[in-house]
Amino acid sequence: MRILLADDHALVRAGIRSLLEKIPGVEVAGEASNGREAIELIRAQRPDLVLMDIAMKELGGLEALPRITKNFPSVKVIILSAHANEEYVIRALRSGAAGYMLKDAATLELELAINSVRQGKTYLSPSISRTVIDSYLERVGSLSSPIEQLTARQREILQLIAEGKNTKEIAYTLGISVKTVEAHRLQLMARLDIHDVPGLVRYAIRSGLVSSET
Repeated sequence: MRILLADDHALVRAGIRSLLEKIPGVEVAGEASNGREAIELIRAQRPDLVLMDIAMKELGGLEALPRITKNFPSVKVIILSAHANEEYVIRALRSGAAGYMLKDAATLELELAINSVRQGKTYLSPSISRTVIDSYLERVGSLSSPIEQLTARQREILQLIAEGKNTKEIAYTLGISVKTVEAHRLQLMARLDIHDVPGLVRYAIRSGLVSSET
């Protein structure tokens, strides 16, 4: 099984790579530091599985995930996160994740997760309560969360705003005009009913677009 690592911390990638190299039948196909790099590497390397951090600069795991499952349906994705936040888990599963694994998991859990996905199963870390997920689904039903109601471009802009980039920097990063960025920003503010940058930053952190360390 060829595995791609996507995490914006080099030391974390090195640690996971070291663990993966000890698992029989596993090969590390490459490493990415954000979602954009991960998608390019998937296109080039065609791995079987991606282990992807939930919060990375420029494009995080929850935003890259639906693009991967849509464009590379044969590639499985396990989301890595420091948080057992029920909304993060549900968003990941709705977007096609094959697993959701907590970063404080025991070493043996990594091999267990990989083998579960290899067998076509969905893997969730044991500390993610099935009851919590079921109750969440009962509460929200088929309704999507506010963050899911934003367009992919609006979520990209929200993440970049939360990372401290100004309008010109966002336009340059995404290859669009300043006016287009401003239009998207106004639309996402209206949809979220949040009309200041600090509020957008707090919302982006709660929604898993960025970490509180960003």
